[in-house]
Amino acid sequence: MTRKNRCYHLSRIAEKTFRKILRYFALDLSASDTARLTGVSLRSINTIYIRLRERIAVECEKHSPWSGQVEVDESYFGPRRVRGKRGRGAGSKTIVFGLFKRNGWVSTEIVPDVKKATLQKAIRGKVALDSVIHSDGWRGYHGLVDVGYAKHLRVNHQSNAFANDQTHINGIESFWAYAKLRLAKMKGIRKDMFYLHLKETEFRFNHRRDNLYKLMMKMLREQPI
Repeated sequence: MTRKNRCYHLSRIAEKTFRKILRYFALDLSASDTARLTGVSLRSINTIYIRLRERIAVECEKHSPWSGQVEVDESYFGPRRVRGKRGRGAGSKTIVFGLFKRNGWVSTEIVPDVKKATLQKAIRGKVALDSVIHSDGWRGYHGLVDVGYAKHLRVNHQSNAFANDQTHINGIESFWAYAKLRLAKMKGIRKDMFYLHLKETEFRFNHRRDNLYKLMMKMLREQPI
């Protein structure tokens, strides 16, 4: 007997309908818009969207270790800054550590703080020792050469740092701008779902020049949700 839906196991949704849903997901339509356009219940669309994000997250975690020219930085996501709270650790935001390889590929990780031990652990878990690491001057990045990295170049944001064509963190900062703009459009994300939305954003950024629908169809045929 032929399986009803080769991409979505144990589903009553026909594969033709599922493909429509996947196309709208690839276009970054909201769950409510996709439900309206397909006639499938919002509850079912939400379930599919969550499973697609879970599948994407698994795919994102495959890409390591990295080598070459790698930018590192951290950023804060969440409610607007509380008055009087500034700098790293401000307010109750979620801290995201990011790596950007100079081929345009990014990787993210939620971290509890920006202490040296935390950041070094995140870097050593993803980046090969023969890499050249670019960071800002935050003290949490001190000592990377001491633990075996080939070279560590720092950007001083207080000076004319971005005049240098090679020593910069423009790549990871472009991702932060993209991520914050995209996630802000959702007008609030549950904290327990933030990781999946973050990984979806990472995936979309990494494949911004690809046909997401075709890419995801290939992924789902190899490993259905």
